Amino acid sequence: MTVEFDLFWSFRSPYSYLAAPRLLALTQDYDVVCRFHAVRPIAVRIDGFFKTVNPLWPGYVMHDLPREAEQLGLPITWPNPDPIVQDMRTMEVAKDQPYITHLTRLGIAAERQGKGLAFATHVAKQIWGGVENWDQGSVLADAAAKAGLVFAELEAELTAEKQGLDTQILANEEAHTAAGHWGVPLMSFNKEPFFGQDRVQSLIWRLQQHGLSKR
Repeated sequence: MTVEFDLFWSFRSPYSYLAAPRLLALTQDYDVVCRFHAVRPIAVRIDGFFKTVNPLWPGYVMHDLPREAEQLGLPITWPNPDPIVQDMRTMEVAKDQPYITHLTRLGIAAERQGKGLAFATHVAKQIWGGVENWDQGSVLADAAAKAGLVFAELEAELTAEKQGLDTQILANEEAHTAAGHWGVPLMSFNKEPFFGQDRVQSLIWRLQQHGLSKR
């Protein structure tokens, strides 16, 4: 019997990037379906987030990310451009967010074709893997092709379905909250939340208890 789980994921989250290859491999190797929900990053979802976060947190992340990436054998470099527009001196997040808005809409459009996780995995590899100017040229189109998608079709859907896509983003964020955590990546199975890239194995363990089997 096919088991299913939900994934709440942000294109600006480096930890989402670190989790994605293992989750994609899980869906390829096992009889399991991932319902992919693209959400905006917490810095955009929560106004003034960086004004209230513990000041030790950003510094810790800068230590933790390279360590976790090295352990997983994944390259990691802070994106250029950053998926969110933010003044890094004041930590002020701009109201207009062209990059993350575009990426999140694309994630929704990809999931409508059943390939949200595959698209996110390949795009995140470009954003976080050291590709300069990932927003230009054929970078996103090439990532879409690796996921089995036609980028021009995704872009056409963004033009035709902008309002519907934005409505879905808000619905995803409501479901994210209802799933029991505010962060990403967040996996949810049978109303049980698994937060963080370091909980992928815990998710697999739980799925195995409920009949997860090899394809």
